[in-house]
Amino acid sequence: MAGSKRALMISVIMQRILNIFLLGLAAILMIFIGRETYHLAMVLFVNNDQSSSYLLIEGIVIYFLYFEFIALIIKYFSSGYHFPLRYFIYIGITAIIRLIIVDHKSPYDTLVYACAILVLVVTLFLANGERLRRE
Repeated sequence: MAGSKRALMISVIMQRILNIFLLGLAAILMIFIGRETYHLAMVLFVNNDQSSSYLLIEGIVIYFLYFEFIALIIKYFSSGYHFPLRYFIYIGITAIIRLIIVDHKSPYDTLVYACAILVLVVTLFLANGERLRRE
């Protein structure tokens, strides 16, 4: 009995430490998303050259990555300390889309990235099935 109480106490302490670090990470991500908002405003309103459209699109995708990580942390706390698998898949799809936008010089690489997105979409379809859904 004493061993199970100790294990429970250790898990509670570790959960609290994890929660503190996740809140710190969320604060850091909020700072980054604020900085990215400023950067997007500068690209949109100050730069007028052709490369600024690529910078704007890349910045928007990075913005969504920050947003998705913050949403993942929020979902972690609201769903009883659980990271849903599909949120990681959303983040992966967004990251690969950003990679395609930034590095689209090689058609073969773009095809491989597109196939990776297809695999992630199929995984998302499978993960949203009733057997794997825990929410």
